[in-house]
Amino acid sequence: ISRSRQRIGDDFRGFLMLGGMSGGGMAFFVAPHRRDRFRDEILEIMRQTKQELHDALPFAIDPVVYDFRINDSGSTASLRRGAEACMPPRYYAVQVASLSRLARDEVPALRRADLDNFTSRDKDPQELLRVLRVMVNHLFPVPSSSVETQVEAWQEEITRIKQENGFDPVQHEQIRDNLKRGRIGLGRNQLPADTEIRDVLPADVIDAQRFCPAEAVAAGENALRSGQVAVVSLAAGVGSRWTHGAGVVKAANPFVLIHGKHRSFMEIHLAKSRRIARRFAAPLPHVLTTSFLTHAPIAKHLELNRNYGYVDPLLLSPGRSIGMRLVPMARDLRFLWEELPQETLDEYKQKARDNVRQALIAWAEQRGEASDYVENVPMQCFHPPGHWYEVPNMLRNGVLAQLLSRQPSLKHLMLHNIDTLGADVDPGMLGLHIANENCLTFEVIARRFEDRGGGLARVNGQPRLLEGLAQPRESDEFGLSFYNSMTTWIDIDRLLSLFGLDRGQLTGPDILITERIRAVAARLPTYVTIKDVKRRWGHGQEDVFPVCQTEKLWSDMTSLPDVRCGYVVVPRLRGQQLKDVRQLDPWLNDGSLGYVTGLCEFA
Repeated sequence: ISRSRQRIGDDFRGFLMLGGMSGGGMAFFVAPHRRDRFRDEILEIMRQTKQELHDALPFAIDPVVYDFRINDSGSTASLRRGAEACMPPRYYAVQVASLSRLARDEVPALRRADLDNFTSRDKDPQELLRVLRVMVNHLFPVPSSSVETQVEAWQEEITRIKQENGFDPVQHEQIRDNLKRGRIGLGRNQLPADTEIRDVLPADVIDAQRFCPAEAVAAGENALRSGQVAVVSLAAGVGSRWTHGAGVVKAANPFVLIHGKHRSFMEIHLAKSRRIARRFAAPLPHVLTTSFLTHAPIAKHLELNRNYGYVDPLLLSPGRSIGMRLVPMARDLRFLWEELPQETLDEYKQKARDNVRQALIAWAEQRGEASDYVENVPMQCFHPPGHWYEVPNMLRNGVLAQLLSRQPSLKHLMLHNIDTLGADVDPGMLGLHIANENCLTFEVIARRFEDRGGGLARVNGQPRLLEGLAQPRESDEFGLSFYNSMTTWIDIDRLLSLFGLDRGQLTGPDILITERIRAVAARLPTYVTIKDVKRRWGHGQEDVFPVCQTEKLWSDMTSLPDVRCGYVVVPRLRGQQLKDVRQLDPWLNDGSLGYVTGLCEFA
């Protein structure tokens, strides 16, 4: 709309929404003399906009412009007789698919006469060809040898993705072996049933919901003026909950109007860093972690928007860890479908669902349990291995070494999720982290009922962050007072020491860094999940198969006894996350938008 106003000026008279979700789109009103020219101009504007935003917003179709006339008759029907009594050609494409599976004598005479009439009377050879193609496809399925070229191309693409994204074959084989031996699995995600899980004590946390001590604020301000801090925003995931499965990148999603312009998650975080950098007159490097799913779109949007005016060092940390999906273990499928809580359907639907599930278990056994899942387009064969790898990736891809080379004074990182919009480099929080000499300091918020997925707990007497996947009982998290915001303050040198590295070793060799990362990863739990993936084939047919993927999570660093961790309770406005668009209305109305806007300084 704004581009249309800019293009035609006073000739733009307004617009009308006609129902976007129902396909109505919108109507534009322009000066009559401009109508025909604007019809081409608006198509150009829409196509350009879609090209820029297709990986940030879900588009169902390519933009179209159409003329319409008012139908004075409404919905009408006509009675056709004799040879003219034909259904539309596409109707027969659907019918032939089912009729071709029947013996000739089983096809009713009227159906045969109808098809004969259609093929004799239809004057469009393309429609007849489409019907013929569907019929041949069902009568003579293409054997596997005919698709070898496509399989070979997929294998080449799979190899390329592995090479470019740091696939670790040693760790992959360890995961496969652990699955087969039963060391990991859906039933082993949870801690043992006799694990004692209690709420934390007041002495386990620092309450900073109202204020931070003056000495902590002063220490944080000194660190900022000395250039000791950098920001790391986790943007490797696509945020499927935010777009309900649409293949777009959450970090680039322009979801909120601030100061007359729609802003993305990425732009808001850079605006907060700009404000802090100017306030303390010191460079504040900002890193955006990416993955094979998000790197190219994020790089594109930064280039299109000239880094949103961010003048301090801005780096992308490309993923150097990638997981390959596996055919699931039959025992995990049975655990998922037979032991975990399930909705009970009516008798016939339940029977149909059970039959489908038994067929899928048989498919997993036939294909080979824990074998690589390769029967799909290459992008469907891989998955992000969990956000624990985002920091180790910075060790492997050279980004941390580059930061330290540019700014040797750097000592601390503030790590946060892309959807934790209230988190900024607050001097008080930084000062508390420094004063307590922690390797990792986690920010937590007071739990509400809707906060699901674990929290801060005492596990067998030791305070740590407990993931929802690890809870022995679903009711355990309802007794916890605090929820993990994922915002973490990191002491760089202490973290490197955990990996058995120092600053000088970040330049390589790569095999040394990989081995040290692998050693720490082996000490953390591996969670197994089952995901449904679609496989399209033939002429629009699709099947859904369960696949196994594994992940390691950052908060499990708190389970390591040699990692000194601290926990700070922060205001909810600072620590809450936007995971679902249904949270937007309360977020806009409870003061959160105003709070975040006050933290920003946009270019």
